[in-house]
Amino acid sequence: HALGLAVPLVVAITTSMAASNGVLVRDRLALEEAREVDTVIFDKTGTLTEGQFGVVDIATADGLEEEEALALTAAIEGDSEHTIARGIRRAAEERGLSLPQVSEFEAIKGRGVRATHGGHTVHVGGPRLLEMLELEVPDPLVSFRKRAQSKGQSAIYLVRDEQVAAAFALADVIRPESQQVVDRLHDMGIEVAMLTGDSKAVAKAVADELGIDQYFAEVLPEHKDQKVQQLQDEGKRVAMVGDGVNDAPALTRADVGIAIGSGTDV
Repeated sequence: HALGLAVPLVVAITTSMAASNGVLVRDRLALEEAREVDTVIFDKTGTLTEGQFGVVDIATADGLEEEEALALTAAIEGDSEHTIARGIRRAAEERGLSLPQVSEFEAIKGRGVRATHGGHTVHVGGPRLLEMLELEVPDPLVSFRKRAQSKGQSAIYLVRDEQVAAAFALADVIRPESQQVVDRLHDMGIEVAMLTGDSKAVAKAVADELGIDQYFAEVLPEHKDQKVQQLQDEGKRVAMVGDGVNDAPALTRADVGIAIGSGTDV
């Protein structure tokens, strides 16, 4: 009789407490399985990171001030919906910069954008833009470009009157709570892995920053569950954490699947 009362009561109370904290348990046996987990594998984009670009570094040439370069670039990118353009505008907003007036905005397909400011022709874009304009990165910015490339960051350039005036390094922003989660799992003796479709340079940069034990880069969505299987074949008990959008097979393959609410249509 005691068991008959206690077990359903505990299940009801814990399910209620979890739900009030934003955790919905679809399969209660998953909670039993979770005790045995020794490896947690995270999807990167939208899970460990916010899935949106942010400016992580700025370098200028020709005596241009960083904030002046950022404000001008944000003004030129004002009408662009590209994720990198949004990242530059967000960086200017966070610094509280007032943007200068630009005119004659024009998008150059696959290259960047062009506008006019104070009688100067100004371009913003990546390496393909410099290729089109037949420009080289000036010496003060070469080491900046190499550093960004080594970290798997996107380098964007501000060009004024055929001169490269500034460079911006952008990266997918790591969620502030990700470090805390990885550290907590390590304290519990649990190995942490990461899955991503991004390049090895990007994956290594995120893994190094968070102290992740191993990562799988350039993985297609349909192959993510194979990486989970690979860890299971090594005798590991695996929990997979993802947004539930393109990694549903991996969540199903894992011993415990955890879909985060920001990506999943519950």
